[in-house]
Amino acid sequence: MDEIKKNVKIVLNIQDNLQDPVLDVLIKNVRSLLLGKLRKVNKSIKEIPEELEYIIEEVTLRRFNRIGSEGMKSESVEGHKIDFYDLDKELDPYLDIIDDYVEDEESKPKRGKVLFF
Repeated sequence: MDEIKKNVKIVLNIQDNLQDPVLDVLIKNVRSLLLGKLRKVNKSIKEIPEELEYIIEEVTLRRFNRIGSEGMKSESVEGHKIDFYDLDKELDPYLDIIDDYVEDEESKPKRGKVLFF
């Protein structure tokens, strides 16, 4: 988690530790969300693969930047408009990547039939 937090702080230009508790909560929540989504497609996944940790960083950045605007879906001020992802759709941009982790059908136990003659 420290590497993710370090990268998020670099992107946000945070140079102190004042936001660390907030970042820790956001990272933990995003990690849980991603792991839950991965486990929906493959029950054997117990932890997030290292190559997908960038998703945690990107979604954490979005959540951090949205602090104070959690209830809004969009905002428009003097011609400047911001649209937010619905929280339940935060991982939608990554669904193709997550779907690559679908459990292989051949590794699943199959139900058989017994025929008596």
